[in-house]
Amino acid sequence: MEDSLRYIRDFLSVADSGSIARASEAIFKASSAIARAVGELERHLGVSLFERRPRGMLLNAYGEAVRNRARRITDEIAAALDEVSRLAKLQPTVERHAITSLLFNGRGLLLLIRLSELRNLSAAAVEVGLSQAGASMALSRMEGALGQPLFQRMMQGMVVTDAGALIVSRGKRIVAELRHMRADVAAIAGTLRGHITIGALPLGRTHLLPTAIAATLQRHPDIRVTTVESPYEALVAGLRDGDIDVIVGALRTGERNTGLLIESLFEDRLGIIARAGHPLAVHPLAVHPLAGQPLSLRDLLPQRWILPRPGAPGRRLIDQSFREFAIEPPVPSVETGDLAVLRGLLKTSDLITAISPHQLHHEIASGDLVELPVALGRTVRQIGITLRDGAMLSPAALAVLDAIRAASTPLRVAREGRD
Repeated sequence: MEDSLRYIRDFLSVADSGSIARASEAIFKASSAIARAVGELERHLGVSLFERRPRGMLLNAYGEAVRNRARRITDEIAAALDEVSRLAKLQPTVERHAITSLLFNGRGLLLLIRLSELRNLSAAAVEVGLSQAGASMALSRMEGALGQPLFQRMMQGMVVTDAGALIVSRGKRIVAELRHMRADVAAIAGTLRGHITIGALPLGRTHLLPTAIAATLQRHPDIRVTTVESPYEALVAGLRDGDIDVIVGALRTGERNTGLLIESLFEDRLGIIARAGHPLAVHPLAVHPLAGQPLSLRDLLPQRWILPRPGAPGRRLIDQSFREFAIEPPVPSVETGDLAVLRGLLKTSDLITAISPHQLHHEIASGDLVELPVALGRTVRQIGITLRDGAMLSPAALAVLDAIRAASTPLRVAREGRD
């Protein structure tokens, strides 16, 4: 679909003017070239976009959907041009026109995107189907038109410059719009098809997302889902760039949410978790004098702890909970954010942890782990979805979101029932 980018301006001109002849006059391009561009775009999408009539061309339902995406693409290109022009202090119209042409080059944008990720020109060239010489020449043309480098050659590879980062960020959004364009067309034809990328935070991975994804694929088997497991900051960067469609997990508040939309699905809480045979657990063989009794955080100070790394949201919550009772938080024996490591340590030792019971749902349900009867302070947090403000998700992505909301309903009801 990236090759279709070059046809977007011709398509929009015909869509807005209503005929190839009028589009030719408006953009000073041969009618035959415009007709060929529209035909290529229709071939790439596999559908006709116009009703061809003697007096002109009228958009059909597929064409309307494509025009919506095409306008978003041209808006991204215009924003990229303005940002790069200000940064590079470009004035001559010829320079701005040259950069605009480069931004409508899908293969060129993909080269920049892959190069920013791989930091190696040869590897990026292979990714986009170019020879190393061809990729080097394309990069030189782009840098020549801009009048400054898009990448710096450094010991750690090719590192994107400020100007290059602006183009890469907008380029990723453009690629996302092209990806969604095909999904929009498929939905009109009656099939939900497409690819959705979900940023999965820990509190969404164990139960909520698997349930929602399984339900979606049962109804719409042609949808493809990719999950990305990274720190929140990395996921937000991907969300802003269009690499990620939605983030699912604990919601964040504050200034860093500028440009993002958050939707709370349910409240979650921390619990103190240990193995079923732990001396403090409610267990027939428990011999500890406190076993089975309501515990305080002070009672747990002698225990050995597994906690998230400093700065992690869960770590801040448990530390605040201790301080709420005027108790200095414990120094953990193990600091980890890896759920597999956490599970293994809990099952094979008397270490305890503070974590959302939802993250260990299966182990608690099977009886391997238990939640200790401990009164905690304010450890409630909102779990939900985070979207980029202004994003227009594909029908496939919207179907997954609906499934996520449906899967969250029992969790919300269970929480409300406990309250």
